[in-house]
Amino acid sequence: MDLTVTEYAERIRNTKVYAVARETPLDTAPQLSRRLDNTVLFKREDLQSVFSFKLRGAFNKIAGLDEASRQRGVICSSAGNHAQGVALAAQRLGLRATIVMPTTTPSIKVAAVTALGGNVVSHGDTYDDAYQHALTLAERDDLVFIHPFDDADVIAGQGTIGMEILQQLDQPPDAVFVPVGGGGLIAGIGAYLKQMAPSVQIIGVEPADAASMHAALQHGSPVTLEHVGIFADGVAVRRVGDETFRICQQVVDEIVLVSTDEICAAIKDIFEDSRVVMEPAGALAVAGLKRYLEVHGLTGRTFVTLNCGANVNFDRLRHIAERAEIGEHREALLAVEIPERPGAFKAFCEALGRRNVTEFNYRYAHRDTARIFVGVSLSRGTAEIQELMGELSQQGYQVINLSDNELAKLHVRHMVGGPVEDIADEVICRFEFPERPGALLSFLQAVGERWNISLFHYRNHGSDYGRVLAGVQVESEDRAEFRDHLDNLGYSYREETDNPAYRLFLGP
Repeated sequence: MDLTVTEYAERIRNTKVYAVARETPLDTAPQLSRRLDNTVLFKREDLQSVFSFKLRGAFNKIAGLDEASRQRGVICSSAGNHAQGVALAAQRLGLRATIVMPTTTPSIKVAAVTALGGNVVSHGDTYDDAYQHALTLAERDDLVFIHPFDDADVIAGQGTIGMEILQQLDQPPDAVFVPVGGGGLIAGIGAYLKQMAPSVQIIGVEPADAASMHAALQHGSPVTLEHVGIFADGVAVRRVGDETFRICQQVVDEIVLVSTDEICAAIKDIFEDSRVVMEPAGALAVAGLKRYLEVHGLTGRTFVTLNCGANVNFDRLRHIAERAEIGEHREALLAVEIPERPGAFKAFCEALGRRNVTEFNYRYAHRDTARIFVGVSLSRGTAEIQELMGELSQQGYQVINLSDNELAKLHVRHMVGGPVEDIADEVICRFEFPERPGALLSFLQAVGERWNISLFHYRNHGSDYGRVLAGVQVESEDRAEFRDHLDNLGYSYREETDNPAYRLFLGP
């Protein structure tokens, strides 16, 4: 029988999580509070022993198993935080734990699970591959499968965070912002708060490119997204749970969607107030709060953000830092045409006034005009971008804002070299492929030798996926065959032939 919100609240009060979990502090964020003119409180789940809230639900589920089930051992599929939660719970209770992890999982996460006594089985390139293999092993070896979110005991374990929030405050907050992946965290917190303090707004936050709960709530039932972005890998879930969706329909007031740049800016915000570097999923709530206040313009309220995890790979920090300034609207990326003559760069800098140039990419291409890719520091956010573009236009410069152009930010800014005049029939595509030894070669082998590669740029951002920008020469009569070939490769891709960043700086 489906549990009611009242029954969930009772389960949450009777969980067993504090055998392994700690009651995490609710810290004021002074700098962010002043900037936003509201009281912002960080719920510090990054301070758990596995640097994530996931041990709450995992332990509550495993601790509730009967003795016969415990003797069978447990199994889960995960690329990170849930894996550590299950491994820790099993270690504390003396159970065997098998953890199926994608082959793309960074070694730091595999090592963490192994250190907790988990038996790691590597399988597949994606979480979905690992999940299906875990189900197969569970049936074959008679193991108890521990779902990462779609389970009543897991949901109740995560809901203890909501209980702590009310205990730690003299009066309920105006709203709690919660990251959403499969929905277990927000379902548990929302069920408790709506039962005990129904005035509290429950606001879910998802990446715009992994908005599975938003899609489900709009559709009226869970839907499977064809593709999800993997920057915030902790919430990169293509389909939310049936049970989590059922609860969220009752307790979630709103879903806020945020961009990669906004997540990076939120990571910086949290660092400036706490000196802790969150993983992208762990900073989602702060990014959502900022977007929410930008839309609603509220002041003088009290808001709680769930800072839910700090398991970030060190080599991702360069990408986060690179994008944070844009996400905070402290930097604009512009494509500008200037005259090709001595002194033109100096004149352009004079047109910028006292604004600082953060980046300048240029290569000679045309006799009369030069196209430059330029970064400019801002002090007054998005309004200043429009003001700057207006000032430059009045002085005769042609300007395009590339601050929201993914092709420009991921690739073009690192490879500006000028267009090639004698290239013909070039099709431009962006690809994502699982990052593992030999992955780049496997990608090129999949693309094959049917068409000539005319441009290639690859960057690894310290994540589970590599990103490629590729130009391929394909005659017009072969375009349909080429697109069919790409569709059958099994890699996520997007055609960018008409992207202005390509046309201005790289195209023929």
